[in-house]
Amino acid sequence: MNSILEKIQYKLKTANIVEQFIYINIAVFVITLVFKVFSTYMQWNDNIFVNWFSLPANFNSFLSQPWTIVSYGFLHADFLHILFNLLILFYIGNLFLNFFSKRDFLIYYFSGIVFGGILYLLSYAFIPSLKGSNAFLVGASAGVTAILIGLATKIPNYAIHFRFIGAIKLWYIAVVFVILDLIQLPLNNTGGHLAHLGGAAIGFFLTNLTFKGKKKNTIFSSIFKSRKDKPLKTVYRNPKRQQNDKADAIQQQKIDKILDKISKSGYETLSQSEKDFLFTIGKK
Repeated sequence: MNSILEKIQYKLKTANIVEQFIYINIAVFVITLVFKVFSTYMQWNDNIFVNWFSLPANFNSFLSQPWTIVSYGFLHADFLHILFNLLILFYIGNLFLNFFSKRDFLIYYFSGIVFGGILYLLSYAFIPSLKGSNAFLVGASAGVTAILIGLATKIPNYAIHFRFIGAIKLWYIAVVFVILDLIQLPLNNTGGHLAHLGGAAIGFFLTNLTFKGKKKNTIFSSIFKSRKDKPLKTVYRNPKRQQNDKADAIQQQKIDKILDKISKSGYETLSQSEKDFLFTIGKK
């Protein structure tokens, strides 16, 4: 028993940011199941845990529970729902970390959830066919979609290899996800698909705004600028600082060159030394 606990503790300590969020989602899902069982035995009509943390479609209800604009992103309706989201998060999230920082991951994930939630609330407030609904929103899909679309915008020609299908470029996968959400809007789970599209929009927006080399002097670029790109305010520059800055500039040029190569020709065209260099940088 002690060895199992030690392994769990070790896993938690050594987990990267993607794995940490997977563990958090699993823990919340388990708590949801516990409350579901408890609600059944107490003969309550609803799961009070879900009611307290899911995002209500009614705007007045939301105003009394403003935290739900974030908390809904850690709840899931059933096992298949969480399994699908976490599988995508695991594979795409870890790939994301090879090209972005941990801070960027947090920005994309939470921006996707918040913006997806906002679009959900606005849709139920202004679209006539949705008004008056008692629906509520759960799921990490908007945050996961923001990461997927943001990454696909950065490296569209990166090919993911599937065992029975072969290599598929990342932008193909991204387009399929968006199209599926658009097709399903009038069919079922309209609010969920709207949230996904909100996550997709913010992921595309963040990558184009911050990581395409476009220096725009806007409030958004100030908020979402990558820490790597943020200049330090200094009164003087000593020789050691200048050497470090020069080395950083050379390293960044090499990274940009490799990313441009991936974008144009795909990841498989990189030399082994370029792959090793990119892997090392992604771990920092």
